[in-house]
Amino acid sequence: MAPDKEIAESPFRDFVRAFLRHRSAVIGSVIVLSFLLIALLAPFITSYEYTARSQALLQAPSVEHWFGTDEMGRDIFTRVIYGTRISLWVGLFAISGSIMVGSLLGLVAGFYGGWRDTIISRFFDILLAFPSILLAIAIVAMLGRSLSNALLAIAIINIPTFGRLMRSRVLSVKSEDYILAARAMGMKNRRILFFHILPNCWTPIMVQGTLGFATAVIEAAALGFLGLGAQPPEPEWGTMLADARQYIQLAPWTMIFPGVAVALTVLGFNLLGDGLRDIFDPRMKQ
Repeated sequence: MAPDKEIAESPFRDFVRAFLRHRSAVIGSVIVLSFLLIALLAPFITSYEYTARSQALLQAPSVEHWFGTDEMGRDIFTRVIYGTRISLWVGLFAISGSIMVGSLLGLVAGFYGGWRDTIISRFFDILLAFPSILLAIAIVAMLGRSLSNALLAIAIINIPTFGRLMRSRVLSVKSEDYILAARAMGMKNRRILFFHILPNCWTPIMVQGTLGFATAVIEAAALGFLGLGAQPPEPEWGTMLADARQYIQLAPWTMIFPGVAVALTVLGFNLLGDGLRDIFDPRMKQ
């Protein structure tokens, strides 16, 4: 049993070794894990409530208020910390929805082809015909301003990315010999799809999902900046940036710290996604 166990564990060990040797992946994972811990431990990191006001309006960073205060006397450090929860929540659920819907459509289009492929591909083309942020703005404008509608809009505009990626992978995998052998054995299409094709198409989807998470954070911040995402007094980073525009010269810290939070989050997920892509791509291992 020991040799079998060692063989079974070797792919995971190889991945861990490759991951630890990839500097960008390690740095990205540290940044991402740091923000995850901040989101989980927000009530223990700061003693203020993110809606609590004080008489110290637009106070510069100090020992009492590490990131200063905004125009309403609210602690910016606290609002940035709690804003981490909103940004990660939006990214997680929006990209998860995009992956599920896009991957399912891509599976059907790539495996069955014919009129199904035509309809699904044209649907992807229609969504991709519009700039993503403009399409998101249009969706939120129709549904109403709220964080949940912004989440739905971000999920919709990212569906074609995962759908087309899955479709291309399915077209490549379904011609492999083991798929032809499964067909010859009389295996049903549903079993072939979910037990043979999907597991072998999941790696690029996972990598793209990590990169798409960073895109979703930017899109959520953009919608919040335009007033279409989270509504006051929710401490969403884009909304905080929009509120700080008129104080950029008088109190630049009101814009600097939320902007740095967005930049670091996006950087972390991009580094992690690039690292995973390099690790899983056989050409990068040569």
